[in-house]
Amino acid sequence: MPGFSGNGAVTRSTLRQQIADALRDEVLAGRLQPGQEFTVKEIADQYGVSATPVREALVDLSAQGLLDADQHRGFRVHAYDADDFRGMIEARTLVTDGMFQALTAGHLAQLRPDEPRVAAALAGVRRRGEEAQRAALAGEVTVLIGYDLRFWRELGAVFGNPYLTDFLHRLRVQTWVCVVQHLRRLPDPRGRLWDRHTDLVDALSRRDIDTARAIAESYNADSLSLVEGLTDGGVGKGPARGEPPAPGADTLS
Repeated sequence: MPGFSGNGAVTRSTLRQQIADALRDEVLAGRLQPGQEFTVKEIADQYGVSATPVREALVDLSAQGLLDADQHRGFRVHAYDADDFRGMIEARTLVTDGMFQALTAGHLAQLRPDEPRVAAALAGVRRRGEEAQRAALAGEVTVLIGYDLRFWRELGAVFGNPYLTDFLHRLRVQTWVCVVQHLRRLPDPRGRLWDRHTDLVDALSRRDIDTARAIAESYNADSLSLVEGLTDGGVGKGPARGEPPAPGADTLS
């Protein structure tokens, strides 16, 4: 861990967040696996810090649904199943549908895609989407996760509602944690990772809500089918019941 200086309260708060971020990255990368147990002392020793900020960081991650707390055994990585994933998909669909509707309806001038602030923000989101797209096509899961989370966080920020942005970000982190737990079973993720970030931004920029929804719905359906196949012991080579995937929607995330 890097050295710290300055006000003690600020230092502890910063350390708490850094530990939480580091452990979240370990879970997202699949290096901390579902059901894996550890104690506050083990994490404190690993990072060379005191127990207090570690305990606070672990409590934070438990509140986010990434860890389970056991009063007698410490903490363990939460193991998501297909039912969890279905609930996540349903929740994020409700949120993104509302976002798409607000951005494309035109009744809120400050959210119109042709308004300079919104247009500039969407251009930045699209650049993030290009990076995510490249990572997806290359099968670079860890890189994709980072850019995908930034893509959706910045898209959510367009609406100027920090509560919505934080909620969607937390939901997408949980979604990725669930996916990563199963993604390791695929011998090669190339061709299985969603790469239509730029298509989505372009549709929203045109106020084409039907296309935006279709893009989101197609990859949600196919990624759910893939996770269900993996949790049922399959190899995740296609949608359930032999149905062909929607064009460009062969996805995970």
